[in-house]
Amino acid sequence: MRIGELARATGTTARALRHYEQAGLIGSGRAANGYRVYEESAVTRVRNIRSLLEAGFTLEDVRPFLGCLDQEAFGPPSAGALRIARDRLAVLERRIAAQAETRDRLAAAIAGAEAAAAATGAAPAPSG
Repeated sequence: MRIGELARATGTTARALRHYEQAGLIGSGRAANGYRVYEESAVTRVRNIRSLLEAGFTLEDVRPFLGCLDQEAFGPPSAGALRIARDRLAVLERRIAAQAETRDRLAAAIAGAEAAAAATGAAPAPSG
């Protein structure tokens, strides 16, 4: 199958597929006209790559999973895969905590501004 067909079958773009190929996560052959040609099994591999990326993994994080990306369902994870997953989860938790802290500071600033406006009888600035 050609790159456009693989892109449509997996809900991704040709550009992303070329990026996955450059990263060594998928491979292709070449047709006589020079177009990339992918095996049907690439559909499962690309869907699994996208699933891992959507879960917060990076392309480099995906590399240790290469041995199981061609299966519809992953088997038991290796110790290395679990370590990568834990590391990625820790990064996400730190980001969530930082965003929650920012949200709380902003909410406190808004509440303070509204209280100050109410105490002086000034109308708060319009929202939106």
